[in-house]
Amino acid sequence: MLCLKLRTLFMDIKLALRRLCVFVLAAVFAIGVLGCGIDSGSGLSGNYRQDTMTLLDNLKTLIAMSQDDAGRADLQDTVRLQINDYAARYRRDNSVAGLRSFTTMQTALNALAGYYSSPYAIGRPLPEKIEKRLNQEFAQVERALQRGA
Repeated sequence: MLCLKLRTLFMDIKLALRRLCVFVLAAVFAIGVLGCGIDSGSGLSGNYRQDTMTLLDNLKTLIAMSQDDAGRADLQDTVRLQINDYAARYRRDNSVAGLRSFTTMQTALNALAGYYSSPYAIGRPLPEKIEKRLNQEFAQVERALQRGA
């Protein structure tokens, strides 16, 4: 009698664990297929060409702004979010990572990051030499996007 009760209890536990495993696997599958749906607030859409142009436009606007412009701080925050989201989204995407437009954009972003990571850059405008280089690279990115590369 005790053996029968233990066997029934064991079967109930086994069934509960099986159901729990199926639920967990279904949840993991749903999250993997549908994504988390978390909006980073960067304004990027997931369309590579559109996101690249959005980031380019915002970077050009930011570079052209004067240091004392009222909207500069907000645009800097937006651009910082967009750069992080852009790099995270497309760096490991093999269909994008080899494109000329992406590698040139990464070079421009690295040049910008290199300047702003130096202690010299705090509170100072972008030097003309770096600004000129960035504008050249931005033009190359736009041409590559137009060609589809």
